[in-house]
Amino acid sequence: MPIRCVIVDDNQSFLEAARAFLERDGLIVSGVASTCAEALRQVETLHPEVVLVDISLGEESGLDLARRLVEDDLGVGAAVVLISTRAEEDVADLIAESPAAGFLPKEELSASAIRRIMDGDLGS
Repeated sequence: MPIRCVIVDDNQSFLEAARAFLERDGLIVSGVASTCAEALRQVETLHPEVVLVDISLGEESGLDLARRLVEDDLGVGAAVVLISTRAEEDVADLIAESPAAGFLPKEELSASAIRRIMDGDLGS
């Protein structure tokens, strides 16, 4: 069964490219958002299995959004995966403090990588 996801990123070009790529890769992108408020509405309405959240959302913090989705259960049980253009070692401290299920550099974003995180396989 395909995984339904919502992508949260403030870069419209990335949202469009990621949506097309992930859908070709077998995921259902049920929604996209570019702000925290929009993301919360999308997640509440669409009930995805996974929410991909950019660490840096312009003026907002993807880390704060991830915390709200997980700790306040606003994600209704969805797995939250942080994404970034930065390398994992550059944001390791931020990731470690986050309640997110995992992290993916944007260049490694794929349905199989998302499935590995959802299955709890956080190793390389």
